[in-house]
Amino acid sequence: MAAAAQAVVWLLDAAGLAAADPGPWLARLGASERQRYQRFIREERRRQFLLGRMLLRQAASALLGLPQDVFTVEERIGQAPVLQRASGGAAPYFSLSHSGSWIACAISRDTPLGLDVERIDPARDLAALARQAFGAQESAEILALPEPRRSAAFFSLWSQREAEYKLGQTASASRCYFLPHPQLSIAVCAAAPLAPALRIIDALD
Repeated sequence: MAAAAQAVVWLLDAAGLAAADPGPWLARLGASERQRYQRFIREERRRQFLLGRMLLRQAASALLGLPQDVFTVEERIGQAPVLQRASGGAAPYFSLSHSGSWIACAISRDTPLGLDVERIDPARDLAALARQAFGAQESAEILALPEPRRSAAFFSLWSQREAEYKLGQTASASRCYFLPHPQLSIAVCAAAPLAPALRIIDALD
């Protein structure tokens, strides 16, 4: 039996980096990344984008044992970005996500990935969101649950659907996994059987 594909989800709470000078990170962006960064109007969204790209470089460097500056990211309009190596060698698969101050990156040598993280917030109108996002039966089953199971079930399904969308496959064709966290729902979906692990960091290299 073939071994499961390996993947690591890197998770960063960027609240601790709120006062950091973004200048050194901006200098590391490629041309297409800088163009996309400038298109964001809200400062919060700019910072999420920037920290996500830095987290991706750190994750790729750790996975392959290469310096971060050998990696570039090519932005593509209407499509997911592509990670590239200066040498032209194979780059790992990855997926990025953010929710509030949290930034996440899933990375694997072995299989395409889709990642989504969502803050678990019972104060949101889960009934309206469930009816909008899910089928009638799924919505009814979730809303029938008592708290806190209702919130957990809602955000688990929400993050799974988002991760499947990023992967480009439905639940019947993909394999989805949930990583435990006290504040977040973390779903990572893959085209192959997966053994995901969670790595929480508090700073960027």
